[in-house]
Amino acid sequence: MSPQPQAAVGAPLSRVDGRLKVTGQAKYAADHEPRGVVHAAVVDSSIGRGRITGIDTRSAEAQPGVLKVISYRNAPKLRYGPNPGSLNLPGERLQVFQDDHVRFHGQPVAVVVATTLEAAQHAASLVKVDYEAERPGTDLSRAPAAGEPVTYARGDAEAALRDAPVRLEMTYRPARTHHNAMELHATVAQWDGERLTLWDKTQWVQSPRDEIAANFGIPAANIRVISPFVGGAFGNAARAWPHITIAALAARETGRPVKLVLTRRQLYFGVGYRPSYEYKVRLGSDRRGRLTAMAHELRGETSSYETFAERGVLSTGQILYTTPNVSQTYRTVPLDVNTPTPMRGPGYSSSAFPVESAMDELAHKLGIDPIELRLRNEPDNDQSSGQPFSTRRLRECYTTGAREFGWSRRNPKPRSTRDGDWLIGTGMATALYDTLRAPAQASVRLDADGTALVESSTSDMGPGTYTSMTQVAADALGLTVRNVTFRLGDTNMPTAPLHGGSLTMASVGSTVQDGCDKLRRQAIELAVGDEQSPLYGADADDVVVRGGRLQVADDPSRGETYRQLLTRNKRDHLEAMGSWTPSQSRASMYAYGAVFAEVGVDARLGLVRVRRMLGVFDAGRIISPKLADSQALGAMVGGIGAALLEHTVTDHRDGRIVNANLADYLVPVNADVPDLKAIYVDGRDDKADPLGVKGLGEVVLVGVAPAIANAVFHATGRRVRDLPITAESLL
Repeated sequence: MSPQPQAAVGAPLSRVDGRLKVTGQAKYAADHEPRGVVHAAVVDSSIGRGRITGIDTRSAEAQPGVLKVISYRNAPKLRYGPNPGSLNLPGERLQVFQDDHVRFHGQPVAVVVATTLEAAQHAASLVKVDYEAERPGTDLSRAPAAGEPVTYARGDAEAALRDAPVRLEMTYRPARTHHNAMELHATVAQWDGERLTLWDKTQWVQSPRDEIAANFGIPAANIRVISPFVGGAFGNAARAWPHITIAALAARETGRPVKLVLTRRQLYFGVGYRPSYEYKVRLGSDRRGRLTAMAHELRGETSSYETFAERGVLSTGQILYTTPNVSQTYRTVPLDVNTPTPMRGPGYSSSAFPVESAMDELAHKLGIDPIELRLRNEPDNDQSSGQPFSTRRLRECYTTGAREFGWSRRNPKPRSTRDGDWLIGTGMATALYDTLRAPAQASVRLDADGTALVESSTSDMGPGTYTSMTQVAADALGLTVRNVTFRLGDTNMPTAPLHGGSLTMASVGSTVQDGCDKLRRQAIELAVGDEQSPLYGADADDVVVRGGRLQVADDPSRGETYRQLLTRNKRDHLEAMGSWTPSQSRASMYAYGAVFAEVGVDARLGLVRVRRMLGVFDAGRIISPKLADSQALGAMVGGIGAALLEHTVTDHRDGRIVNANLADYLVPVNADVPDLKAIYVDGRDDKADPLGVKGLGEVVLVGVAPAIANAVFHATGRRVRDLPITAESLL
């Protein structure tokens, strides 16, 4: 019998690791200082394409404290064996210091190792590199696509478009954006013979372990990766980037532990980003707004050496609305840039802006309320597969959001509402993200003092894994939260999947519950079989655990504590291994949301200010409302950035990123963040996983940018189809 109603799950608990973080006791990758550690600084290419013709390291090597300068001229040849399991892509991943080819501006061409960071950085500035430069191709609008496109079709979209009473054709261009988490990417590498320890910023400790094993040709079992704290990532710490190999190589070549921290500037080309797109939408409907056809033609940037095709970018157009005729063509365009990578809400965020803007354009053309238009096209099942939805409470998201936001007071006519010099507009958009799940393991140990330790090699880049797993474990074991410790971020712990894609709560959470259920059952069976226990002879299914005390459910006076049970049986601990593997489902599983925004646009200056936002989400069971709000409100802030501020500027003459810093690459600050609110509709998804969760961290971003863009149109009457929306585009 499972424990009765939870005390921890569903409670708005503060983060259990919060005190460590605010007092500076949480140790991030760069905080680790093994004895004898030295520092590395990477030298980046100053051209966007070409060959290295010479490297002069004499001045750098002559500097005090410099131990070694490594480049392709003196680096050992690395194996770079196959490693498809660490998010590597079709093509050939970048192999550092293995040849003289330059594939993008900022590619690592050398590394300086010195006894201090200052010495390494100064010496790196003295390394002189000569090139035979070629003009790089970095402009998505001018470059040709390559390879076979990804396609999807149902019905006959072209015929349906020809026959449609109402037709629209638009092209949208969301810009490249960067993750810009607070913590810089960092790796500390220390060899001990043939064994290597890496302290790394990563969302998946198995990823750098397997990548370094493949690159150096050593067993993965010889590598330990430790990453207990991650200061934000949003997707770009999932893959093992070249700087990790550089740190391990530098440590092996110098015989010293090496610390390598990328600079803020290097994050714009040393790790991935959300790619830019050209996204053409053609849609047809009847005069009542019922969609008859939609055609999607996408061009997305990738690097010249790997093919990044964003997962999920086609799903929005396939399942969000009832559309009998759909065609999709997704082409990747190889450019002389570093490889993109998933960024929060990957794929779905990239396609939500075009699709949801197009729906708003159709609503305006037909004079139909945007919510009503979506309700008229709400499907009964997943039209891409024919499967029923596990749960889909999107109608409730719409109605709840409309009521709470005051949508009925909206004047539908664009440019009809003012507040002094400010034009006021409201807009909304739909969000979805698939419910991902993966196999996981967790170990559980209950000590004789009545405290429990749960471990899994998952990560916590910010959503609150430490806290949510502690909540699940506390309820499953019948303990208070303060008597449970959850640990993560170490390859020596049981295996967990990638911490991303909103799959951690479903996957690791279900595993934690499984392990804790097994251990609780083990303790109960020990008690009912112990002649000295008050529970001796009781039916194990009738025994529950409350506050660390085992008791008969309908006779609470009959029982004893974990401590009493284990002490009497001379057991210093009990332990169990939890595991969970998702079953094949015949249901279509997604999280959904409806996002509402109100903006003000200065009629004279074109400045846009978001005034308030509301998100209503169908994300299944909410384990921690406080953590959920942290995710949802933070995503709204990120969506404000994508809609109004964030844009990577590239000088196409040499491939240089012009605004590779937080002074010129604009992100939202406190003055940009208005009144934000999130609501979660009630309901579990028991077809998804034992916890009934669907995932929250990704879907909460997906609809934000299009909701803001639609509100800008409503305020001004001007449709902007490029992101970010700038003052210049509204003047």
